Order: sequence, then structure tokens, then C-alpha cells
Amino acid sequence: MAIRTSAAARAAALSLGLLLAPPLAATVVGSLVSPAGAEPAAPTSEQSAALKTYDNALKNFVSILRQRRAQIDAGQPLPNLPGQAIYLARVEMMSAYKDLTDALPSRIGRSSRLGIPPAYFDADNEPLLDEYRKLFDLMEAPPAGAQTSDTPFKDVVDLATVIARAKGLDATGAATAGRISLGLFFAETNGKQNAGNARSNTYKGSLQTGPSEDRNGQKKWAAIKGSIAALDPALSRRDDREEARAGNLDHRFNHWTAVRDALMNAHADVFPQVPAIAKALPDPIDQMKLFELIQIIPSPTKAALKSGNLVGYRISDPRIMGYLRNNSVFAFGRADRAKSSATFREILDAMWLFNAKFEQALAKLSELKAGKPG
Repeated sequence: MAIRTSAAARAAALSLGLLLAPPLAATVVGSLVSPAGAEPAAPTSEQSAALKTYDNALKNFVSILRQRRAQIDAGQPLPNLPGQAIYLARVEMMSAYKDLTDALPSRIGRSSRLGIPPAYFDADNEPLLDEYRKLFDLMEAPPAGAQTSDTPFKDVVDLATVIARAKGLDATGAATAGRISLGLFFAETNGKQNAGNARSNTYKGSLQTGPSEDRNGQKKWAAIKGSIAALDPALSRRDDREEARAGNLDHRFNHWTAVRDALMNAHADVFPQVPAIAKALPDPIDQMKLFELIQIIPSPTKAALKSGNLVGYRISDPRIMGYLRNNSVFAFGRADRAKSSATFREILDAMWLFNAKFEQALAKLSELKAGKPG
């Protein structure tokens, strides 16, 4: 079925066309300023090469954004994994900019409203990333027949909280588990329920699980359903209604069952460690990052939790480092990509692209606590 766009989206495409000409900051090599009144120093060959690479990467990113927008607006069939080429082009643009600012620190400009460190991104290009996000929202729209919830954010918090209680946590620990899980919802889908995945044919739904993970979560939920019913009869009745509603539907496309099964599959067994995690990582955003790492690199993260030295635990397996890079951690620029190992403290610090998502989650949680619908 053709994906239709709004007038606002068409306006975004027009502004994207205007961005084909790189902003002034992207066309002038930053001057190596000599003493006052002197001529700017000529760029070195390394600096010139870095600028050329960045200009080409920027043009390529603009080109693939325009191509995908045109395909969507025309209702044309999209390629398999239509988001992958855009994602890789964004990574290359940011990588090339980081290499440029490493070679020419004077090119580091103002901070962007997107929370990306200025050494990695030229804030003048914010509209490009706005369009990037809009395209992904279109390409990852829920399938026909997906079953939504009127309270998607509250559902995540309620399910995580009752699961944590069933796993033995007190009210404080369970509330922390609820907060962390809301962060996962924003990290995985920007808080969009029943999302598809433009970069994978396997991972789908509100918490982006695969079929086997969802089935495993269903089995684990069935094993504790009696405890859930005793702790929160109303929630248990809601669960019965959602199960009946889902019927033979892929559980990942009913928001309630998708969240429930995903939490049971990957996170419920870690919930008993939440008090110790909160002690080791007092920053709520660090706590969310750690649970996101359970999504990305589950075995090493669980090993780090068992090590007794969570933040100092070091990852050096090239395969695991590759998984991190595929999720925008140590992915940008030669210096980051050259890292062959990292401690969990370094990994958490490198997850800066997740910060804005987790801040959104904290803001939404504050709204829920204030009684706003959600």
C-alpha cells in the first residue's frame, strides 16, 4: 500500500532540496588563524582530504534522503530494508565530520538541539536529521491490523512495575524498573507503539523483538501469571482481554502483549538486580542505557553485572564491538571505530545518541505521575 505524506512532509522535502547546497560552514575550510592581522594558514593535505571526504558524505546523505522521499511521495515500492542505506549514509556523514573536526578543531561549531556533541555534527544540518526521522517514521509505520493502546506509556510502566514486584522487588525498586522500561520504549521506537523496522526483517513491535524472543516471553509470562493476578487483579484482567483481542495476531503487533513479552524475555530476570544497579549507576539515564545494552549485547551485559565491577568490566570481543557500532556506539569517525575494547563506563558514555530519547522518557514519566493521560 502506498505511503502518503502530509503537506508538512512535502514542505520538509522542499527544504531538503534547498539543503543540496551545503551550508556556508560546510564549504569553507576553517581557518588556521595566525597572529592578529595575518593571513589564514593554508590547510594541510590531511585537512583538505578530510574536508573533501565530509563534503562527499554530506552530499550522499542528502541524495539518499531525497531519493527515498521521492519514492515514498510517488507511492513507489521501496527496496528491502529501506532504512539501511539512509542509516549508513548518516553514519558516514557524522563519521566524516568527526574526522574533519579531529583534523581541524576550529570546525567544531555550536551545539545542536538534537544533543549530538558538536565535534560529531554540524548543527546547521539539523533539518537533514529531522527529515531522516520523518522518513523512518513513515517506513516503520505499524502494519494494518496492529492493535494499539490508548495508554501506551502507562502500559509499559504498569507492566514493568508488576513484573518487578512478582520478581521480589519492593515498591521503590519496582518503580525504578518501570522508569527504566519506559526508557526502553523510547530507545527502541521513539515511543511509537507497534512499530516496524526499516533496518531489519526480524525485530518488530513496541520493544522490537524477534519471533523467538516473543514466544519465550509468552512462556515466561505464563509461568508467573498466577503471581501477577494476586498482586494486581485489575492488570491481570486487562491482560486476559488483550490476549483475547490478539487472538492469532502476531503478539508483537498488540502493544500490550508486545511489551509484556519483551520485558519477560530479556529484562524480568534482571529486575531483581535493579537496587544494586541503581547504587552502581545513580544516574537514571545510565540505568536506562544499561538495560538498552541488554537489548543490544545481552550476554556481555549480564556478565558485567555478575562481575562485581560493572563500570570497569571490559569488552574486547571484535564481534561484540561490531554489535555496538551497528547501534551507533563507537560508530563515528576513525578514532572511535579504531577502539578494539571498552569498559562499560566508556560504553555508557559513548551512548550519547540515546540521551535525548531517555530524557523524553523521563519527561513522559513526570506527566504520568502528574495524572496526564498516556
